[in-house]
Amino acid sequence: MFDEYGFPRDPDVDPSAPTLYTFVYCSRAAEGVDDAEVNRLIEAAQRYNLTCGITGVLVFGSGVFFQWIEGPTAEVRKLMASLHGDPRHYDIVSLDQSEDKRERLYANWQMELVGADDIREVLEDALECAEDENNIAALKRILDHLATRSLDSLGRI
Repeated sequence: MFDEYGFPRDPDVDPSAPTLYTFVYCSRAAEGVDDAEVNRLIEAAQRYNLTCGITGVLVFGSGVFFQWIEGPTAEVRKLMASLHGDPRHYDIVSLDQSEDKRERLYANWQMELVGADDIREVLEDALECAEDENNIAALKRILDHLATRSLDSLGRI
């Protein structure tokens, strides 16, 4: 069997793993979005995501959002449409969109807020728990990138 024409499926993928849609993006916070507003956003997202089977992580710092969202395709796409219409942020840059058969990276996080200073620790924790080879490779690449660049560059979109 082939995922794409001419490319065999990864033999290491667990056949019982769920098919997840992933959306990763960054954006700039709108004027007036402060820590209190972000905390309200997180609380609402946790309630909503729990009902939709969505998990993920939100990093906020220096007026920039970075978010990883994963879950059922239809639910993530619906959330993506909502995010694109949300006036609390702008300059939305899609960094990744994919649909893969794999385990969740943030299985127990309906949505967690992580400060920009803590992102390395979060990614290292995710790497320790990751079993999927694709996730492990991506996390290693991101951590290598962070080791050679300042987190401050995240805000320069």
